[in-house]
Amino acid sequence: METHQIRYMWSTKAEHKAFTRTVPLEDERLAMIDIIPALVWSCRPDGTADFLNRHWLDYTGLSSVEALGWGWMTAIHPEDLEKLMDTWQALLATGQAGEEEARLRRHDGEYRWFLFRATPLRDKDGKVVKWFGTNTDIEGHKRAEAALQQSEERFRLIIDSIPGLVCSMTPAGEFEIVNRQILEYFGKTPQQLKDWATTDAIHPDDLLRVIEAWRRSVETGEPYDIQHRIRRADGVYRWFHVRGHAVLAPEGCIVRWYLLVTDIEDRKKADEKHRRDEEELRRMTDAIATFIHVLRPDGTALYANQTVLDHTGLTLEDVQREDYRARVFHPEDVERLYEECREALTGNVPFENEQRVLGKDGKYRWFLVRYHPLRDEQGKVLRWYSTATDIEDRKQKEERTRNENLALREEIARSSMSEEIVGTSGILRQTLSQVSKVAPTESTVLILGETGTGKELIARAIHKRSKRSSRAFVRVNCAAIPQSLIASELFGHEKGAFTGAIQRRVGRFEAADGGTIFLDEVGDLPPESQIALLRVLQEREIERVGSNRPIPVDVRIVTATNRDLNAEVAAGTFRQDLFFRLNVFPINVPSLRERKDDIPLLVEYFIDRYATKSGKKIRTINKQTLELFQAYNWPGNVRELQNVIERAVILCEGDHFEVDATWLRPESPKRTESTESLLATVAEREKEIIESALKETQGRVSGPTGAAAKLGIPRQTLESKIRALGIKKSDFKTIYG
Repeated sequence: METHQIRYMWSTKAEHKAFTRTVPLEDERLAMIDIIPALVWSCRPDGTADFLNRHWLDYTGLSSVEALGWGWMTAIHPEDLEKLMDTWQALLATGQAGEEEARLRRHDGEYRWFLFRATPLRDKDGKVVKWFGTNTDIEGHKRAEAALQQSEERFRLIIDSIPGLVCSMTPAGEFEIVNRQILEYFGKTPQQLKDWATTDAIHPDDLLRVIEAWRRSVETGEPYDIQHRIRRADGVYRWFHVRGHAVLAPEGCIVRWYLLVTDIEDRKKADEKHRRDEEELRRMTDAIATFIHVLRPDGTALYANQTVLDHTGLTLEDVQREDYRARVFHPEDVERLYEECREALTGNVPFENEQRVLGKDGKYRWFLVRYHPLRDEQGKVLRWYSTATDIEDRKQKEERTRNENLALREEIARSSMSEEIVGTSGILRQTLSQVSKVAPTESTVLILGETGTGKELIARAIHKRSKRSSRAFVRVNCAAIPQSLIASELFGHEKGAFTGAIQRRVGRFEAADGGTIFLDEVGDLPPESQIALLRVLQEREIERVGSNRPIPVDVRIVTATNRDLNAEVAAGTFRQDLFFRLNVFPINVPSLRERKDDIPLLVEYFIDRYATKSGKKIRTINKQTLELFQAYNWPGNVRELQNVIERAVILCEGDHFEVDATWLRPESPKRTESTESLLATVAEREKEIIESALKETQGRVSGPTGAAAKLGIPRQTLESKIRALGIKKSDFKTIYG
């Protein structure tokens, strides 16, 4: 027999081998198969192995002697052998190609899954003369199948735990994946569901609506969302909320629907009960002759009883429109009511307000409206109920009383302008005339006059006759506040702005917002506060100490001083631009010596005031005392007169008023030469210290190396003293700089 020498090469984990094998020529094909990198074998027609290639032997670790015949069965997993042999015997019997899965033992003892495929070789008569087969490693595939099965089991556990009916469906509406709850609800198996028309379970009254919603979602791909009744296995219908989302293919077509079907039967019953209760309540409220409204949590009208509809001439649809308030309530009340209701509704507590309601006769009437919330078990507001009581008669009485009081106040104001501005002299009437003219405006007023003339009373009179009379009147005595605190007092400060600022403080300007602020002794403001006040006048905004955020303020400014501001401006101690801003409308308050005709009225007024306070009755006034009062110069003006009368009333033992003449002859304090000398010495010494500091700093005032820092005083204070003492900074810059 002719032979060929063939060189084989294969590898194992341990080594590489190469050898030459001599085979008969007719076995050359088997020799070729022997080197294919796959597990290949052949069997006789009876199923016994007559050849296993080298890779098969190397994988199993069996020799050809051990594996040939039926010896290969020892490499099959015991649990898979019976199934594999049944399949193999069936193939041998039919002569048909086939395959089976089984685990094959590796040379190291580990089993891996393989796919066994067998194909018969037939002669020309069709008789099987040999079987050829391959074993393909499918371990990875089997593991993937196992993982998929585990994943499906986990998925099944998840969807079975969802409180509802969960499923996936085809675009045609056929079930694919369903959870346990669906099977239990419909009483069907998965196979029965696949062959079942889902429309059979939908309530006939809901069917057309469901079909239309499904068609629309299928056509558009939009989420499917509908409520309808579904029949249970026992024939009972229950309400469900069905929500579905589509899964789209890359080309945009729908390949699957996922649906969650939630039982809402209890909620529907509760809604129905609530609806019936509301209908019953509506019938009851329609019979009540009081305005009743039912509002949503946001305050929009949901219902009004028949009494409201009869009074307004509107329909329930009109009440439910967004413009209902604007149509029914007085235009002057709409904005106020909106703000009041918006704030009150967020508080969720009962409240009330007064408003004018338009009747179908075209007339407005006043009503007192009370609002009460209806809450659920968790305290959440479900509805607001309001009742309205007609208070038109009461409001008309209040208006009449208000008009009478207004007329009375105007009469008093015309005669005295203020309860403490007493007098009828021509010069005083001229001053009060100026007050009457400037009060209704928003102009800044500067009140000038000596100490004790009643500048604050003039300021209060301006406020009372202004449009701001219902708002705050805030008085600030600029001379009584330390210079280091004046800015904080006027404009407020932030927490931590300076030592001792442990919390935010609102200043006087913010407190007077919308009203009037009266700055008494404005001439005593330090330079830095003058700048801040100028900004308020120009920009109408302030900044708290320690903050750079501007705060807008709406304040009318009235100021007063007993200083000569023109002289202060000339001396450089008061800003000229601020003076021009304050001096828009100056009012000079006359001294008491300029209005001596008013002294008798003032004496009577103050006697009555202090006698009433002390429980005394004074019926007569000593004539000499009255003449003494009119002859006296009154350097302290009305305040001095007031103090003298208060002291005399306290000392008075009968019903006759008189004053000791010695009280009105006080000795003027004389300035001694030594005092003047001391003051001059102090001023000279102060000038020397400042000039010395300027010399050292070469004329520099501000900055960390400036004279102000060296002396430990604010820059503005030092600048003020330099101007007051007539020091020229330029001299030091020229000589030393």
